Parts: sequence; structure tokens; C-alpha cells
Amino acid sequence: MNSPAAGPATTAKGSARRVAYFSMEIALHATIPTYAGGLGVLAGDMLRSCADLGVPIVGVTLVHRRGYFRQKLTSEGRQEEESAPWSPETQAVRCSPFVSVEIAGRSVRLQLWRVLVGDGRQPTVPVILLDTNHPDNTPADRTITDVLYGPGDPGRIAQEIVLGVGGVRALRALGHDGIEVFHLNEGHAAFAGLELLREEHERHGRWDLAQVRKRCVFTTHTPVPAGHDQFDYQLADGSLSSLIPAGLLRELCGGERLNMTSLALNLSHYVNGVARAHRIVSEHMFPGHPIGHITNGVHSASWTCDSFRALYDRQLPGWREDPALLRQVLGIAAEPIWQAHSAAKAQLIAAVRDRAGRAFAPDVLTIGFARRSTAYKRASLLFRDRERLRRLGKRRLQVVFAGKAHPSDQEGKELIAQVFASARALGDDIPVVYLADYDTELAKTVVAGVDLWLNTPLRPLEASGTSGMKAAHNGVPSVSVLDGWWVEGCIEGITGWAIGAAFNPAQGREAADEQDAEDLYHKLETAILPTFYDDRSRWISIMQHAISLNASFFNTHRMVQQYVANAYLYS
Repeated sequence: MNSPAAGPATTAKGSARRVAYFSMEIALHATIPTYAGGLGVLAGDMLRSCADLGVPIVGVTLVHRRGYFRQKLTSEGRQEEESAPWSPETQAVRCSPFVSVEIAGRSVRLQLWRVLVGDGRQPTVPVILLDTNHPDNTPADRTITDVLYGPGDPGRIAQEIVLGVGGVRALRALGHDGIEVFHLNEGHAAFAGLELLREEHERHGRWDLAQVRKRCVFTTHTPVPAGHDQFDYQLADGSLSSLIPAGLLRELCGGERLNMTSLALNLSHYVNGVARAHRIVSEHMFPGHPIGHITNGVHSASWTCDSFRALYDRQLPGWREDPALLRQVLGIAAEPIWQAHSAAKAQLIAAVRDRAGRAFAPDVLTIGFARRSTAYKRASLLFRDRERLRRLGKRRLQVVFAGKAHPSDQEGKELIAQVFASARALGDDIPVVYLADYDTELAKTVVAGVDLWLNTPLRPLEASGTSGMKAAHNGVPSVSVLDGWWVEGCIEGITGWAIGAAFNPAQGREAADEQDAEDLYHKLETAILPTFYDDRSRWISIMQHAISLNASFFNTHRMVQQYVANAYLYS
């Protein structure tokens, strides 16, 4: 991932920016831990593509001085968390203006920081980081922006006021007066729309919702209820008392509680889910709202490993600027593809040795599973029938796991322990490792170095998923449940393999687990293992098709172009 730049913006004045992108987390760089997982990584990839394509955008997020957390794992697989502090004083530019927001009647002052994203060859994108660690604030208020997704509703709503209200005010103070589109990335940013509404009232003496809706675009990312923040109206009224009348807030949102996703839906003229299947799920969750879809992608140059970058640079010049050129990978000979993959696999094997003390074999089929550890992602599904797995995979499989559980997610933590238990039970028959402290740098090694990418979410709870897209850029096919992006990317036996059938709302959790595990074992035994070991030319063909059909489309260059065409130009 490209290093952050801390120099001046390349545009002469802030007003050259036309789009503002609000996100609670943005993965700026591995050394700046302002992200927890897929949402933040997606936001960072989007802004990098905007920089490459010259889209006049500015990002807005919180500083998160204490980061997310560093993960340590005991020998039993018990997760321990350590803070991951970083210093904006050394990695960002301090901006001279200050802005203030009112939270529960208190004036809270915000320090502003700027980091630039981009590869240095194209115009860079400024990201504004909002920081309440200002000496004029109370000790408690100075910590509001310290921890990503801070604990408790009062702390969370305070963060979201800083992001939305403070973000709009920061843009004004920094001279970004020409913003025409306010892109709300998840409901965390919905209060930006309330600040725009307050501005309309201050200028024209009326709460002009139509004018605000013309300027707001909203992307919803999750079908999981916990991903949609909700607050008691009593807390919201007290926290937002200076911003908007309580009755108007209820009118804008509805319901018995303030649902931030509902608020963002009602404040935006364009709304999208992040995959075709996710659009359908979102429409059922929020009936009455027209919801489109723009399927997620990944930043191609960032997520392609060194050996494949070199191959593409030689054979497909211009692919970094136009990832659609990756469709021509079918014209590259098989041997260079395999050599590039072997180099990436060697790096992964070295990482496994250094981090876990295990010796993986270069000629054994290696499965990768790396993502946030939470119940619906079903990290332990592969081990549902350990003895069957042992029979079909003995000496022919090795598995790499990685991923953090949210500190308060006890089920997610227990899943990590279950993987450790399965690893002990399988021993050397099927070597299994769990690599601690998963971040973007480790992710690049894992997604490129495995032979097969595994994804087992419980349908329909995977909004999109992007890890399999990263794997595809490195010629790694997926075996995945038909949910999220894989509904669009799977061509059976061509780009990878599907697990289970389409979503059946009548099917219970136990039945879904049983069916999906059975299908996974069947695909491994009858299709995947025989192809990998007995038909190398066909396996490489599947690798080429994963690149040609999936990497060429599921990238943020295409995604950003769709946002520009479908959302930004019509604001």
C-alpha cells in the first residue's frame, strides 16, 4: 500500500474539490491504524483510485490516535488486545484553523490534520482527520476521537457528531467551499446531512430538505443489524440540541429510536448497496427506499504482489492505470503465471515460518481464510467434520487463518479458539496456522501466497466482501458461499467454485452449516484437489480466468467510475 504523503495539496485552493467522502474509518497506510477492517480498507482503496483517476475528492475521517488494536494470541487461541497508538504530529500535517461542535451543550474544539493519498505520479487526494485532543477541551472530550468505535452510546454518538457536523465545518474552514456532493460512507456519517440542513436554515430561514438531498449520496455496507447504529432519541436530543429541533429529527428518521442508516437514507437522493445481491437485501431491510448497487472493488496496484506486478508490467503495460487490461491475461503463457504465483507462495511460507514457527510445503495446496472474526463469517466451518477433512486432505492440504475479533465480540473470539483447537487435533496431517495481528501488510502476503481463497459467510449477511477480489488479482481462485460479490464473480470451475446453493430464507442455521460444509468437502474432494494435483494446466487456466474475468472488473477504478457516472454527476 502506498506511503502517506504529508505535503501540500496539489490543487491551488480547497474549492477545487467537488466531492467530500465521509467515512468513520479509512485505511491510509499500515502505519496509521485508523481502520478496523473491510469498510476502512475499501474507503482507502476508493480514495487511491480517485487520486489515480483525478477525481476532485476530499476524504473526511477521525484521527483515532489510539488506533484500533494490536492482536496477540495465546497458545490456546485466546485473543489479547493492546492499543495501537500513532502520532499525527509525525505523520500528518497540522492545519491551522480550528472548528467547534456542540455535544450535549458543551463546545468541543477540533484540531484538523491532513494526510495525502496517491502514488505520487497523479494528483493526490487530501484526507482531513478530525481530532478532539485540544487543550481547550475537558479531559473526557479530548479522548472522543481516540479509539475507533469507542465504547458506549454516548461516546459513539459524540464521535458521529464530530465526523458529520465537525467534518462539514472543517471543510468550510479549510476553503473547500465548492463541494457539490457529500458522500456518506455508512450511517456513521449521517449527521453531515443535518449540518447541511442547519446551514440551509441559517441562510434561508427554512429547513430545506430537498436542497440537502440533492447534495447527499449514501452507501450502505451491511445487512447485519449491529452494523446500523441506533440511539435513544433522548440521548440524541440532548447531544444534538443546538443543531436541529427534536421534532424535526424524529420526522426525518422515524421509528422508536434514531437509526443512523434510516437518517442517511432520508437525507440522500442516491443510495446504493455494495453488490447486486446486497441491494436486494437492503431493499427488504428498508422498504420504500429506492436502492441501487455499485459492487465494491479493490485498488489493483496496491493489492497485486510484486511478482504479478512485474509480470503485468511486462505483458500488459498500462494495467495500473486501466485494470480492465487484465482481461488480456488469457494471452499470457502458463509458465510465467505459475512462476509469479510460486514467488508469492514462497513469501507466504517464509511469513508462516517466521510468525508461527511452522514449515509449510511449497507443493501442498494451501487454503487461505483471513477476515474479521465474527460469528456470521463461520471461520470454523471447514472443521465441522474434522475426520472427513483429515481423510480427504491428509498430506494434501495446509491452511492459513488470520483476522481480529472486535474486543467486545465474544463469539468472534471463541471462533479463533476453535480454529486453534482444530489445528491441534489435525496436527501434521493438515497443518493449520493462525497468524496474529492481521493488517494490510500481512493481508497482501496472504491473499497472494495461498493457492485457494476460502469464504464461508452465512447467507445473506455478506454485503460484498473484497478479500477474494484481492486474491483474484494474484491469480488465486475462490471457493466461496454464493453471497456478496461472489454471486457476480463465480463461474463454476472457471473462476473458482461455489459452496452451497442460493439463499433460502426458510433454512435454519444448523441446516445451512451442514449443507455448506458437505458441499465444501465435496468440492475439495471431487474438483479442487484432483485439479490442483493432477491437472496443472487446468488449474493455471482457472488462475488466469480469475484474473481476466474478476480482477479486471472487481477493482476500485471501475467502482469509482460508476460512482462518478451514477451518483456524483447527477447531484
